[in-house]
Amino acid sequence: MQLDISKQFEFSGKAKTYSIIAIIIGVLCIALGFVTNPERTWANLLVCAYYMTCLSFSGVMFIAIKYVTNAGWATSILRVPSAFTTVIPVAGVILFAVIWGGLYTHNLYHHWHADGITDPNSPHYDALIAGKSAWLNMKFFVTRIALYVSIWGFFAYMLRKLTLKEDIEGGMDNFNKSIKFSAIFCVIFGFTFPLFAFDTMMSVEAHWFSTMFGWWNLAALWVTGLSAIALVSIILKENGYLPWFNTSQLHDLGKLMFGFTIFWTYTWVGQFLLIWYANIPEELTYFVNRWTPEYKFLFWLDIVICFLVPFLLLMTSDNKRNFKVMKIAAIIILLGHWLDYYIMVMPGTLGVHRGFSYYEFGTLIGFAGLFVFFMLRGLSKAPMAPKNHPYLEESTHHHIPNI
Repeated sequence: MQLDISKQFEFSGKAKTYSIIAIIIGVLCIALGFVTNPERTWANLLVCAYYMTCLSFSGVMFIAIKYVTNAGWATSILRVPSAFTTVIPVAGVILFAVIWGGLYTHNLYHHWHADGITDPNSPHYDALIAGKSAWLNMKFFVTRIALYVSIWGFFAYMLRKLTLKEDIEGGMDNFNKSIKFSAIFCVIFGFTFPLFAFDTMMSVEAHWFSTMFGWWNLAALWVTGLSAIALVSIILKENGYLPWFNTSQLHDLGKLMFGFTIFWTYTWVGQFLLIWYANIPEELTYFVNRWTPEYKFLFWLDIVICFLVPFLLLMTSDNKRNFKVMKIAAIIILLGHWLDYYIMVMPGTLGVHRGFSYYEFGTLIGFAGLFVFFMLRGLSKAPMAPKNHPYLEESTHHHIPNI
């Protein structure tokens, strides 16, 4: 196939207009939420800021895994996850601001960040939280969050920089450096992301803990990242920007989405089943809070949307090669894991579920618009094809027989 390797995405027209409108809707809803119900607004901000941060870093994870495994098939869509990484500075700053603001106003993490909770002379003293205070204290907490995002962001910056330099310089030097940075990133990210999930999401309910929680969140990050990459690639192809993106590459993305949907379910069921079967008191409270009448329907809806529906949609090879089916599956997975994060946060911050309103939908729309805006802006700053990548030819001629 003859590639138009000089073609670049133009960030203008409807895509830019709609993303700006979505951001405005989000800002208005959040502002109104701070006036009418600050606690609910902070909780929704945490859900969406965490989601956007994870989605941004899924781009780095995809690039790093592609390099360390020498996965040639993904080369021709490399610019899509690379564009995700350009959202990291915005996502990281917003997440840090939400966490710091939620701590300062006591609207988030009040299970451990409350007045007198670690003071033995206070009527609010909690011995369990006091035992965790060396880890769960405001200064160390926000420092860790900043370090996680900064260190991962450095690797994201370097990998994007090296891939763009490769376009200009050619040769194997930047490619080999990318492999080294990717290998180091995978080790660091693999060990620190569970800690990030423990801090950001699990400590919303600090009396509860689970060693599987970090891997459950990592599986969610990865499957949502794969779905977002597939969705963006399909839309770009429909608009003439990725003519070389074929059914075989789509099939590979579909296999990964299918496989890691099952892996996410494995971690979900593993955490749930072991706690229920062993009746572990210090862990059982998490699921008891989600089996109340207010959350029980959402609890089961989560497993239906995040597992059952995508499992059935992506089961056959024909569906994995169908652009329309894959687009539907990607959207369902992305929405399903927003609900997944929502259920992680809301019972520990709000308690009773008050239904869905503009707080939830407006915040989600605003963050979706923000992610799309900065992602497409990043996409427009480089040619759509990594022209000097050694695996580009292999990727554009990638073919898997549909047996």
